[in-house]
Amino acid sequence: MPQSMAFFLPPLLLVGSNVFMTFAWYGHLKHKGASLVLVIVISWGIAFFEYCLAVPANRIGSSVYSAAQLKTMQEVITLLVFSGFSVFWLKESLTFNHVIGFVLIAAGAAFVFKG
Repeated sequence: MPQSMAFFLPPLLLVGSNVFMTFAWYGHLKHKGASLVLVIVISWGIAFFEYCLAVPANRIGSSVYSAAQLKTMQEVITLLVFSGFSVFWLKESLTFNHVIGFVLIAAGAAFVFKG
């Protein structure tokens, strides 16, 4: 696989996997009347697709990123995906404190990728 594809493909796959995982973990919060067993089964089904994207992202990405960089990338992507999800799906607002906390996490992530 070309080096440029191995550089750009993992973040794209991780975005997709995080969308699936966020729905698997938190999507049911809009449907609190559904039984817990049903929610668990549906969440596992959604999580299958998350794994179908996350595993290749990490396998392909390991040729250009360290494991720590891949994990850090995944965490930052998770925060971005979850922020949009909580605003648009759960109709929750992001506060100034959330934004500051996320910025501090992103700043810490920057050190993992530095030099």
